[in-house]
Order: sequence, then structure tokens, then C-alpha cells
Amino acid sequence: MESQEQQNKSRVVKVGSVESWDFYVNQAKNQGLPIVAHFTASWCMPSVAMNPYFEEMASEFPDALFLTVDVDDVKEVASKMEVKAMPTFVLMKDGSQVDKIVGANPEEIRKRIEGLVQSTRVYVA
Repeated sequence: MESQEQQNKSRVVKVGSVESWDFYVNQAKNQGLPIVAHFTASWCMPSVAMNPYFEEMASEFPDALFLTVDVDDVKEVASKMEVKAMPTFVLMKDGSQVDKIVGANPEEIRKRIEGLVQSTRVYVA
């Protein structure tokens, strides 16, 4: 039973401040990890509906750092990343944005994450 609970532990990190955003972006950059950031809002039903898919993708792609940012809690980060609609998914490599997906389209998001992770593996190999 305990191992099942460990499997259910979230791989998505909730960003609660500009400082934590900067910390995770710098940490991922130093480790060569791509970042997938889900900009969400509790009042946005398409964003909330994407949460289980985002969790699933975080488990599917362990070679990437998955962050979730509530735009109402961390407005400065949403503004810096030019997030104007929810949900928005920002893909980053080496600390810089390389792609942005606006809207709740799990298959498109999965496809772009797969491309991001594969491109990162090529550089590491």
C-alpha cells in the first residue's frame, strides 16, 4: 500500500513565488532539464480540467521539470512569461522559452513535450 502512495506522489511542483520560480528555472538550467510550466487559475475550468493530464505527462516524461503556476498567486511570473489566457503551457530549455501552447489540448501538449524532451536528450548524448 505504501509503494502505491509513493507512486501517486505528484511530480508537478507548485510555484508559489517569483523566488521559487527563479530557483526552479536556475536549477533546471544547471541540470540541463527542460521545463514544462502550466499557467493556471482555480476559476478557469479548462485549466482545472488539464490538471490530471498534466500530472500524467509529468509521470510520462521524468526527464523534464513540470511546474504549475497559479496566475492569481504569482502574477509577476505570468506577466514576465506574457501569459494572457489560461491554460497556457510554456516549454523552456536552458532557462529560455522555446514554445508556448494556449488552450486545453492534451494531445498537442504531449506531442510538443515529447519533441522538447527528445531535443534535450540529443544535446546530452
